[in-house]
Amino acid sequence: MPSLLLDEARARFDLLTVTAYDVTLDLREEHAFDSRTVIDLVSRGGSTFLDLKATALRSIRLDGTELPVAAWADGRYPLDLPAGDHRLEVEAVMGYRHDGEGLHRATDPADGRAYVYQMSFMSAAPSVFACFDQPDLKAPYTLHVAAPTDWIVAANGVGTEVEPGRWEFAQTQPLSTYFVTVVGGPYHHLADEHDGIPLRLLCRSSMAAALDADADQLFTTTRQCFDRFHELFGIRYPFGKYDQAFVPDFNALAMENPGCVTFREGLLFTTKVPRAQRLQRVTTIAHEMAHQWFGNLVSPKWWDDLWLNEAFAEYMGNRVAAEATEFSEALVWAVTTRKNWGLTADARPSTHPVAGNGAQDADAALQDFDGISYAKGHAVLTQLADRIGDDVFFGGVRDHFERHRFGNATMRDLFDAWERAGAGELESWTAAWLRTAGLDRIDLVRPDGDRGAELVLTPPAGGSAGREHAFGVARWDGAAWQVSDVRVDGERTPVEADATSPTVLDAKATAWADLTLDEVTAAALPAVMAGTTDPLLRATIWTTVRNGAQHARLDPDHAVEILAAGVPDEQHDFALGMLGGWTGDDGEGTHNSVHQKLLPRVADPDSARSRLFAAYAARAESAPPGSELQLAAAQAAVLCAPQPEPLRALLEGAWLPGLEVDSGLRWRALKRLTSLGATDRDELDKALAEENDAKTQLAHAWCRARLPEAEAKAWAWQRFTGEAKATNYEIEAVGTGMWQSGRDDLLAPYVERYFAELPGTTAVREGWVLADAAIFFFPMTATSPDTLRRTEALLEEPELNASLRRVLLDAGDELRCRLACRDRYWR
Repeated sequence: MPSLLLDEARARFDLLTVTAYDVTLDLREEHAFDSRTVIDLVSRGGSTFLDLKATALRSIRLDGTELPVAAWADGRYPLDLPAGDHRLEVEAVMGYRHDGEGLHRATDPADGRAYVYQMSFMSAAPSVFACFDQPDLKAPYTLHVAAPTDWIVAANGVGTEVEPGRWEFAQTQPLSTYFVTVVGGPYHHLADEHDGIPLRLLCRSSMAAALDADADQLFTTTRQCFDRFHELFGIRYPFGKYDQAFVPDFNALAMENPGCVTFREGLLFTTKVPRAQRLQRVTTIAHEMAHQWFGNLVSPKWWDDLWLNEAFAEYMGNRVAAEATEFSEALVWAVTTRKNWGLTADARPSTHPVAGNGAQDADAALQDFDGISYAKGHAVLTQLADRIGDDVFFGGVRDHFERHRFGNATMRDLFDAWERAGAGELESWTAAWLRTAGLDRIDLVRPDGDRGAELVLTPPAGGSAGREHAFGVARWDGAAWQVSDVRVDGERTPVEADATSPTVLDAKATAWADLTLDEVTAAALPAVMAGTTDPLLRATIWTTVRNGAQHARLDPDHAVEILAAGVPDEQHDFALGMLGGWTGDDGEGTHNSVHQKLLPRVADPDSARSRLFAAYAARAESAPPGSELQLAAAQAAVLCAPQPEPLRALLEGAWLPGLEVDSGLRWRALKRLTSLGATDRDELDKALAEENDAKTQLAHAWCRARLPEAEAKAWAWQRFTGEAKATNYEIEAVGTGMWQSGRDDLLAPYVERYFAELPGTTAVREGWVLADAAIFFFPMTATSPDTLRRTEALLEEPELNASLRRVLLDAGDELRCRLACRDRYWR
């Protein structure tokens, strides 16, 4: 089906005003659902099309006149609309989806009960109801739902069960199509109220205990964030009630649907977790709440301004979490866990400007929904807020909200509001930081002869040195770090540094640049990490170590030395979690980091793994028994355990005093045992039988794909090609489980098959999961020039899908980075 073009959206906006949607859904059948849509609109006279991704179109009427069903094709229905008021009525049969988009239906393995939720972002709304699917054709919605009588149904508006199984929802404020949602199933739910806003939490019934246990913290966080947002914005939350639903198989971390925010179910904790995961949940709650104003009250006119939604919510979410909740370390967490995501994306060949990407269609815009939009956007908005001050920053934001209330706006509209509020001229700053892609590189050059120490700035290829950087420089004086401020606005900038003292750039974690540890600092850092206590400086060191090793500018053995020295004194569990994911098993991670690993870059991974395991184990042993810090260190240690013995001791409860070995930690150990070849299918099946739920099923699938058996790899590959059905989460688990270094005898045939069969996956999946499958099944463990050549050859294919092209572009760059590291440092 064609993706909506920008020119098509502009023409449709000029032609139409949509005044109301009335949608009726019948969710009582298991395999498909009936959808009836009534659209009231005003036309200025002309031809256009309606978006409809149905399994069958039963009827379509315009002003009471039947139109030919046969005209519907490729997800569109052509319309000729004379000037004036019109009513469209569409009756269709829709298919439930199992990829986290559209109306997703999942069956809980714990009790066999079914749950649905609607994810309309970014072009999935037409697979639920007929619509004009673009962000600037906002309209109010009225929803009617028929559902099984044991279901709870929630949506954007206030709902009432008028009779068993029949739900009526109040008309909403004007919404973009991508915000419309319905959540249905035998959901467990809890209610509260704050400042006149009805609050509710929902989760599937089998997770009720987890929701009940955390309800007080969730409601408290919500109240605190609402109060702070009301204070900062001066405008009350505009969408009435506020539901927060934790739903299965969710692709994103959360989605800001007005009145009914949906969250990834993993944010409810059924096992013990480090504080870091609660902190992530709090920042996510605050992030989605910020969207209720920026994104929902005022929405982007087109997808190329979507970055501003996310950058603003990232900035406000982290800031409000730090200011209003118990998680005052939220900004340190963001630097430690999020910044490298954006730095890596900004260094890739696929880098793009933060703003003004000129996305010509929705599919192209989706490719730029990445660490640049989030993490770099957050960083530059932080710079701007510091530059113009809170009074001007929030004065402009309030003006923007009032001028475009329940409407759409552009980046230019917001920057005009800031300039009216007193920010001064922002065009030069915007050009340098928002419209120029890539990273400036800043290197420390030590004193040499008569020449003093300097910072040398190298702009990105094709760029210019037009950015100004202000940050702290930390120099170790033999007993402590001494920090001085520096401003870099040209090619060379003098700096206080001598020939031998360790010196770290960006001591306060405020810079956005490609920074690398020079050889003097890299060699000296292991000896001074124990005396490095400032959390922002430590966060910068961890980020700079990762960035340098990633791009073959820091010897990976030096990275191991620094980690081995610094981990035993680390005070933040989120830093241990980040480092554990980076140094752990090379097939495990999220879509943002699954391929960005340290061990494939070192010449002797077994030796490095042993040293890292010892460091994490030492931190786990020194942490208070039963503490979150102990748990985070133990989790990291498990990921890089070099031998089965400590894992077996953990499973027997004999490794660390106070460490609770619950399902989460047990399956983490089983996954590592699988990688070590120290378990088998029988043990895994028995473990699953003891606790069979959604999370353990995914862990079991990962392990099954990881088993060193030809049958296991063939089983995994069937899920890649679509020969065997798999949900979006199963694809992630199986893809990341399948590939493992050192198993070329089993995996070599699948390298060739990946490149031959990847283009055909567009026939079996679309949207987010199309790209995710390509990422998770990419043969990154086959790190060789041949794999790189195959990647580059497929990129030459002109008909390659845009989502797949982006995956291959980034994967090819990662391969080059790994190969460059080997060429430079392996001796």
